[in-house]
Amino acid sequence: MAKAGTGKGATQVITANRLGDGLVIFLTTTGWSKNINAAAISETADATAALLARAEADAGHVVGPYAIDVDRQADGSLRPLKYREALRTRGPSVRTDLGYQAA
Repeated sequence: MAKAGTGKGATQVITANRLGDGLVIFLTTTGWSKNINAAAISETADATAALLARAEADAGHVVGPYAIDVDRQADGSLRPLKYREALRTRGPSVRTDLGYQAA
C-alpha cells in the first residue's frame, strides 16, 4: 500500500483547512466541501499532483493542502485510511458537542 500523500497507486483526495475558520475541507471538482464524500478522487500520481497543484493555487482560501489515502466503502462513501484523517473528518474526539459529529 502506498504511503499517504504519495499518489503511488492509492485512491486519494486532497484535504486542507479553510483559512477563515480552520475547518477541515476537501477539494471537489468545482471547489471545496466539508464533506469528504464530495471530494474529487485521484487514482494515479499524475492525477494527485494535478489536484494538489489546483489546491495550492487557492492559497487565499485554504492552508496546508495535502493528499490522503482513502478507501471507497460498499455504499460508495469514502473512509480515510489513517486514524488521524478519520478524526479530522469528525472533529475533536474529546468534545463530541463540537465539530462535525455535533451537527
